[in-house]
Amino acid sequence: MIKGVKEGLLFLLDDQCTFEALLAELQYKLEKTHQQLLTGPLVHIHVKLGARSATDEQKEQIAAIIRSQGNLMISSIESDTPSAQASAGPNNLQIITSIIRSGQTLTHDGDLLLIGDVNPGGTLLCTGDIYVMGALRGMAHAGMNGRHDAVIATSLMRPTQLRIADVVSRPPEEWISGDAAMEFAYLEEGQMQIDKLSQLFRIRHNPITFKGV
Repeated sequence: MIKGVKEGLLFLLDDQCTFEALLAELQYKLEKTHQQLLTGPLVHIHVKLGARSATDEQKEQIAAIIRSQGNLMISSIESDTPSAQASAGPNNLQIITSIIRSGQTLTHDGDLLLIGDVNPGGTLLCTGDIYVMGALRGMAHAGMNGRHDAVIATSLMRPTQLRIADVVSRPPEEWISGDAAMEFAYLEEGQMQIDKLSQLFRIRHNPITFKGV
């Protein structure tokens, strides 16, 4: 079942059929019965698996079918089973493969790993840390709920604006260092600072780990 919600679309997947049947039904619905979803603007997708417990590999298979439609972006894939809820961990890490284009906003409650670029005019909003395996050329706001210890890390630091908690970055031209090394932004005594990612251990003794990436 596919339902419209405030944040985008909610996919309620059958938790009684086999996993192979679930994938086949999902692909059929997207290609045959819900083609109108494929022609509009970017849509955020929240997937509910019900009582089904899914491995990371199975979740990636579901995500691949949805992402193949072009304008559908996975925001979450969740199960109601206690083991699945526990495996999410305290950071509630969300891994997304996408390009955030001008006018698009990606919001997440927890830590975010984006594999892709953020173009000028694109926005990332996150209550935890933000990690971009690509170029950050738009706006990123980490620690939205007041977390001053949040960080923003990216392969290429060229943002239009950075925010951590309630602290806003300096003008964009001051971020251009010409350094190709992966960098991260953090707060020190209320001021935004930039350093190489290899120095993250200085302020974060338990850095986030990305399993299966």
